[in-house]
Amino acid sequence: MAKFYKIWLIFDPRRVFVAQGVFLFLLAAMIHLVVLSSGLNWFESAAATAGFGG
Repeated sequence: MAKFYKIWLIFDPRRVFVAQGVFLFLLAAMIHLVVLSSGLNWFESAAATAGFGG
């Protein structure tokens, strides 16, 4: 573990962080689209559970 810093001699830190940011953004977008397309509505289910509205 003491020589873990040598990984940055192989990979350019700027490219790694940009790639990580792009990956995380695409992952978040994919998760949001899956949840939105599933028809799940937390507001309606919470209201039905609490006895508000219909």
